[in-house]
Amino acid sequence: MKNQLRIKVCGLTRLDQVQELISLNTDFLGFIFYEKSPRYVLNHLSLEEISKIDHQGKVGVFVNETLEKIIEITERAALNFVQLHGDESEDFIIKLKQKINPKIKIIQVIRIGNQSANELQKSINQSLSTINYFLFDTDSKAFGGTGKQFDWNILNTLEIPLPYFLSGGISEENIENIEQLKQKPFALDINSKFETKPGDKDTGKIKRFISSL
Repeated sequence: MKNQLRIKVCGLTRLDQVQELISLNTDFLGFIFYEKSPRYVLNHLSLEEISKIDHQGKVGVFVNETLEKIIEITERAALNFVQLHGDESEDFIIKLKQKINPKIKIIQVIRIGNQSANELQKSINQSLSTINYFLFDTDSKAFGGTGKQFDWNILNTLEIPLPYFLSGGISEENIENIEQLKQKPFALDINSKFETKPGDKDTGKIKRFISSL
């Protein structure tokens, strides 16, 4: 089972590291288009540079962004996935789906904090017809990248009808706990635990992590 886990590295800002991750067969490359993030990609790379990256798993991460901006960035950066990490409504996602290239897949983030299993299940059931994947992350004011892990056991109480990315403080230390999940993640989303500073990845550490899987 383990070796089928796909890997997404999020918060990328450097082309040399992107190329290194491509050579490690990283499945998804995450670029953050949220200006308040310390990993805001447009402080480092242009949309054109991102569009020239030859990879089928380019993910743009957006937080409460306008429809127009998401569409423009997705087209100009030649993204393959849109990750909605804010409080986007079902209505918003439907409109987005109508306007972007049908080949682009949508990942909806569910941020896990103090909600009950019932509340989480409601969030899951809401947008099933409009999205392709879920991503479960630890809730935070910063919208991700905290390096904190939520209690993965809650996932065992939920009905998750779509493949999901598991995020939030994933590291070499806690990876074994995935064995306890009844429904295994489609992919692991790693970020802050594999950095020397925000946006600067420790590719050696990522390489070890991938081979340990």
